Amino acid sequence: MTTLPLSWTELQSLTDFQIDPINGPTNAQARLRLFNRSESEIRVTLYRDNHAWCPYCQKVWLWLEEKQIPYRISKVTMFCYGKKESWYKRKVPSGMLPAIELDGRIITESDDILIALERVFKPLGWSMEDPNVIPLRRLERMLFRAWCSWLCYPPRSNREEQYNREQFTAVVAKVEEALASTSGSYFLSEFGIVDVIFTPYVERMNASLFYYKGYSLREENPYLSAWFDAMESRLTYRGTQSDFHTHVHDLPPQMGGCWENGEPQMLLNKARVNDGPWLGLPDVAYPEPETSREEALFRVLKHRTNIIKVNPADDRLFDEALRCSLTHLMTGAACTPPPGSDSALRYLRDRINVPRDMSIYAAKRLRESLEFTATLVGDQQGIPLPVPHRRDQDPANFARITEHLHQEDLSHVKDVEKNSAIEI
Repeated sequence: MTTLPLSWTELQSLTDFQIDPINGPTNAQARLRLFNRSESEIRVTLYRDNHAWCPYCQKVWLWLEEKQIPYRISKVTMFCYGKKESWYKRKVPSGMLPAIELDGRIITESDDILIALERVFKPLGWSMEDPNVIPLRRLERMLFRAWCSWLCYPPRSNREEQYNREQFTAVVAKVEEALASTSGSYFLSEFGIVDVIFTPYVERMNASLFYYKGYSLREENPYLSAWFDAMESRLTYRGTQSDFHTHVHDLPPQMGGCWENGEPQMLLNKARVNDGPWLGLPDVAYPEPETSREEALFRVLKHRTNIIKVNPADDRLFDEALRCSLTHLMTGAACTPPPGSDSALRYLRDRINVPRDMSIYAAKRLRESLEFTATLVGDQQGIPLPVPHRRDQDPANFARITEHLHQEDLSHVKDVEKNSAIEI
């Protein structure tokens, strides 16, 4: 007997997930963070990307969250996702992200931002300019350059590929040595600014090398593994943390390309990240929250009208198919969707963005149910993810009229093609 999909009303009754975006845990949906203080105390506005993906934005975002500095958030479109808002270009003519407005003064460049914040609000453990910090900042840049050399340039031979790998692992050995020299799991004796500096690109290295090179940074380096575990014990980091699927498909347009080595382990890893199973990947290790399914359902319900509208499939067909997936998500029941909906379900599966749309485990559970439901119909894939850009994720498709969306920008919102996924 075929299980019928639950109605939207019935699905709504299955989740009471809620989060306080203003005073609760770190989250990508917030536009105001007060930490139970008065709005009159705000001196900072953070301008960051809509997708909560930009590594330099993540660095400043994590610092503000750790220090619990009250601040406002204005979200801006990164170039590879769509047109940058004209109001932001008037405020920051270069269009650079991140930027902050501190006591009315605009500051760009993430390191300059952190130094300016330290001078007003005191350092996070150690100062950016502390003698203990400066060598570790240099080490982070060494690691970044070695990663780029291996990932972002096509090797001319197998020998060059091996050389680039060895150069990267040699720098990783220095990072392991630095972590081993402290009594705990962080870069210095306790969590501080160095961990914030390393976080964004080490997270992206972990994802990209697993997928494009078959190398697991987290699994092959015990001190970095312990560091990841320590970071994941912090609710601040969990709120900014992304997953492998989001990173590996958002990196190529940002980095100018990412090059596969074609080795057997790499091909296995690539298939796993693209098609699942997603649980058990070395992108997260803390225990799954009991609310992960409820969170995923809540986020889809909140934006279901636009999710259906931007999907390439017929709206009525996809409405039913999506309810079949959500029925499986919440009840475990196999609910066969309409014929031809497999590609539509996989289109959405591939465009879930972490943490923009939901937290990492919620995304894994939603992808899992979308893929399970799609297999009940067939093996048609969704429209392939673009590589030169990610304008299939243009946030204008989900923009709301807020104080940050000026009247002259509305024509862009109305004219953008139907091609996005779940945007806040």
